[in-house]
Amino acid sequence: MNPNCSEVPLTSVLLRRRLLGVTAALLAAPALATPSKNKGHAAPAGKAAAVKGKAAPVRGARAVAPAAGASPSPAPRIVQREPALVPRLTSAAPEGPHYLDASGLMRADISEGLPGVPLELRFVVVDQTAMPFAGALVDVWHCDARGVYSGFAGQGDNGDIDARGRSFLRGRQATDRNGVAAFRTIYPGWHAGRTAHIHFKIWNGERTVLTSQLFLPDALSEYLYSQQDAYLRTRLRDTLNSTDAVALQAGNSVVGSVREEREQYVLTLAVAVDRSGRPSGDAADAATSGAAANALRLDIDSPERRQALVPGLRR
Repeated sequence: MNPNCSEVPLTSVLLRRRLLGVTAALLAAPALATPSKNKGHAAPAGKAAAVKGKAAPVRGARAVAPAAGASPSPAPRIVQREPALVPRLTSAAPEGPHYLDASGLMRADISEGLPGVPLELRFVVVDQTAMPFAGALVDVWHCDARGVYSGFAGQGDNGDIDARGRSFLRGRQATDRNGVAAFRTIYPGWHAGRTAHIHFKIWNGERTVLTSQLFLPDALSEYLYSQQDAYLRTRLRDTLNSTDAVALQAGNSVVGSVREEREQYVLTLAVAVDRSGRPSGDAADAATSGAAANALRLDIDSPERRQALVPGLRR
């Protein structure tokens, strides 16, 4: 025995080896798999083979036996979940007063050269079984940078803009095999009493299966409306997402996802519809009380409003 080393009892050495063996066996066991986002059920990382009541963890194709002297550990229980076959349907919203038949406007580019920030508008449409809805017709219409809709008179801040006979920012596209329909347009402006929004309809043949509105991020809208010449107005908009009755009622299923690219923004909305036109909507998303809306309201004429919506923006 080395005189410079303290004597360690043999029982302690054996106990330590046993504990290390147990630890090694636990580390060798496959971890419980997490549920797959696409399949809706657990995807095991490995298979456990039972050999005389002991688990034989698998690493690739090679079985690893438990460490010698280790206590047998039970095979991990693999939890499987049934796939979610029925998606949450997208909420409906009012058609509004500015709808026009778009059957004669089958086109991808609806901007007609209008001034504004370029926007690619993408709809990804699935049916009630979560399968891509190929061949669905998607109608879109929205106002221009000044808040004016094509085809109607008496618009603008002073009610003196007549856009009858015009068709800008309106169009229809059929979804492709992946359920995608894309439009080239501009970022919408706003008009009194409403937050920034884009109207859309989904058709199954001659049947309307969804009429709704798509909403955009308030912070981005606030920035563009105050910094881009095409959107500058003599007054601030009077309604935000948090105070718009339609947006509050429709809920989160119609809030688009925005990505910034080099020369444009890309706005995407995943839409789930019932092919038969069964009513859609999510009561949980729509359950926002008037008191909550008032609590979120900001004074539209105050510099604090911009500061709250766009941190770092000059007052």
